[in-house]
Amino acid sequence: MTYEEHLDEVATLLTEIYSMSEAAAIETVMRAQADDYFSVHDENPSLCTPQRAELDARAVFKQYKAPRTPRGAA
Repeated sequence: MTYEEHLDEVATLLTEIYSMSEAAAIETVMRAQADDYFSVHDENPSLCTPQRAELDARAVFKQYKAPRTPRGAA
């Protein structure tokens, strides 16, 4: 899978595993990418596998998910 396909797969897995909206999943992946989380994947395409995408989705969720807004807060 290409680097771009890997990012797409991570976003898809975020929606499937964590029930995130598509927009939230994409935003989370983009924040991780901006923080160079995926740099090693771009340099080493052999890391772009379905198995690694699942590991990355779980790690990215833990590290980059948006904090929940408390009820009643704006």
